[in-house]
Amino acid sequence: MRIPAAITCVAVIGLLVLSGNRATENCAVTLKLIDADNQREISGLIRIQDADGEAVNVAGLFSRGQGLDEALPISRWSVVPKQTVVRLPRKTLTITALSGLETEQATVTVNLTGKDRATLTVPLRRFVDASQQGSYSGNTHLHLQKITREMCDRYLLEIPKADGLDLLFLSYLERAGADREYTSNKYTDGDLASLSKKSGVVFGNGEEHRHNFAGFGQGYGHVMLLDIEKLIQPVSIGPGIMKMGTDGLPLARGIETARRDGATIIWCHNNWGMEELPNLLAGRIDAQNIFDGGTHGSFKNSYYRYLNAGIRVPFSTGTDWLMYDFSRVYVDMKGDVTVKNWLKGLANGRSYITNGPLLKLKVQDKSIGETLSLKKPTTIRIVGEAVGRIDFGRVELVINGKVVAKSKTERAGGHVIAKIDSEIPIDRPCWVALRTPPPPVKDDPALTAPVARNELGRELFAHTSAVNVEVNGQRHFDRAVAGQLLAEMKANVDSIQKNGTFADDQERQRVLDVYRDGIAEMTRRLKRSSK
Repeated sequence: MRIPAAITCVAVIGLLVLSGNRATENCAVTLKLIDADNQREISGLIRIQDADGEAVNVAGLFSRGQGLDEALPISRWSVVPKQTVVRLPRKTLTITALSGLETEQATVTVNLTGKDRATLTVPLRRFVDASQQGSYSGNTHLHLQKITREMCDRYLLEIPKADGLDLLFLSYLERAGADREYTSNKYTDGDLASLSKKSGVVFGNGEEHRHNFAGFGQGYGHVMLLDIEKLIQPVSIGPGIMKMGTDGLPLARGIETARRDGATIIWCHNNWGMEELPNLLAGRIDAQNIFDGGTHGSFKNSYYRYLNAGIRVPFSTGTDWLMYDFSRVYVDMKGDVTVKNWLKGLANGRSYITNGPLLKLKVQDKSIGETLSLKKPTTIRIVGEAVGRIDFGRVELVINGKVVAKSKTERAGGHVIAKIDSEIPIDRPCWVALRTPPPPVKDDPALTAPVARNELGRELFAHTSAVNVEVNGQRHFDRAVAGQLLAEMKANVDSIQKNGTFADDQERQRVLDVYRDGIAEMTRRLKRSSK
């Protein structure tokens, strides 16, 4: 929200002290961001513009767009990790500040003409305090490359805290030759513990276990192994990525090894990769990322089909290479904020994903990730809420993949809110979720309507994991969708036979057995549903 300069000192900015006129080019400004409710200092982001709207670079502050194209909106923001002194042009400037996703923007215009020193304290009003409600945010997929270790340390110490993240998973991965520049591969568990202590963000480890047939083409897929005891070898499988070896190892082998060590398994990049379905059917996948590294695929390409086929899969997300967005997954959890407690909540489905709007959902008395059991068809009450700094347009209630109710946003001070309170008749098993309008994606021609973008220039999204509704002990199962998934697994067997490189038939059968097991399990489910 914009604050008139005349009332800046009293209403929003707190204290602005300007010293006498001196013949210096810049003004030394002592800058601090605070929580307006408790006056505690917080980390955040600022963007500075001159009277012509041109961006003003702030020497000494870390660019929020470090490692990204300087022309992108994200590169106009700088990180303010704590009280700091910056040198700004001695002229009229507009300063915009925010912290994470839970505060409103504060905007002030100040005149530094002829001034040598200034002190600026910026209070930020928090419209949601998720941690007070037992909900904590995490980025489950991050790597950093082509920057020095010193720069990487600063990146991890400053940006996650300014973004309002509670947890961050930094993961190891390999690619022939290119991984020499993967700076994040060099971090040990001791390094992550040190980052946690210094930053106030909990850091966890991980590995991206993966296979491609070509260098960047689809193969078995990519999967995050989080909170691992040791690296699962080989980290990347086959000649497509490593330029050596064969395609003779399925991802299932590495997943099972990590699971025995207590790791949490998250599929990457939506439905990209052929081995996802058999691993989901075998219960090896704890959650699934979407929009981690771009908007590949839509909700209905994966989540909706899996849920409709009776496959339980919680929503998750991250940012892959660099933190190019505010993307995170919020998880309701109990106990101390630790990697294990948070991952347990995620695996239990108590999650929603977002890069802006914050969500709440209740189905009768059940929360996200829980199951409502009905003895017979009846009418149930569903209450949902979405709130955010950027106007996302509306919130939508989804049942079995179809939008059944929607509500437009309303302005509430420096943020917007949309609420749904509906009585919905339920005559058969279903699943229920809440979302904001999904962004357009290349492979879904039905999704073409533009959506609002957040401050970093990324298209807004938000979606809860499901609340399952059983009726008379039965869960939702769509035979037509299950049949489609079965056909896909059979087609993938043919594709692997055609494209795979194997040392011998034993290697080939070791890979294909994973798909045969998935085909057999889906066939059993279809037979049970017909009785």
